Amino acid sequence: MSLAQHIARQRTYLETLIALLETERESLAHGQVDGQRLSQLAKDKQQAIAQLEQLESQRISAQRKLGYGEGRLGAERAAQDAGCARDWQAFRERAQHAKQLNQLNGVLVGSRLTQNQRILDFLNEAAGKSLYGPDGQSRRRGFGGVASSA
Repeated sequence: MSLAQHIARQRTYLETLIALLETERESLAHGQVDGQRLSQLAKDKQQAIAQLEQLESQRISAQRKLGYGEGRLGAERAAQDAGCARDWQAFRERAQHAKQLNQLNGVLVGSRLTQNQRILDFLNEAAGKSLYGPDGQSRRRGFGGVASSA
């Protein structure tokens, strides 16, 4: 397989990962988060990432065998010599886009976690340290004087 073909194959998996990250971002942006959908997206992302890592290891190994360095400069020289420097540059740009999407999704997840923690803290404070007594019955009626049956 030529380097151009290998880069095209990597690009296919990268585009799959980007689509999954965009779907994840859309899911996280909705008011109601679908936990099952996010869980499936996480599994699908892991599969795409695993495939990308395997392909990247193969590319680096082939690059090394051909006498190019392992780093960015070696990859650029190998792509230049193989006549696919544009493909390599396009792949790198898309990989940078995937990285940015992943970081944005991480911020969205962090915001959700912070929001949920604030809600839990409020409920714990309003209900007191312990919601239930040793007999399993609620120790309070309502939350902080607010009737919960309303």
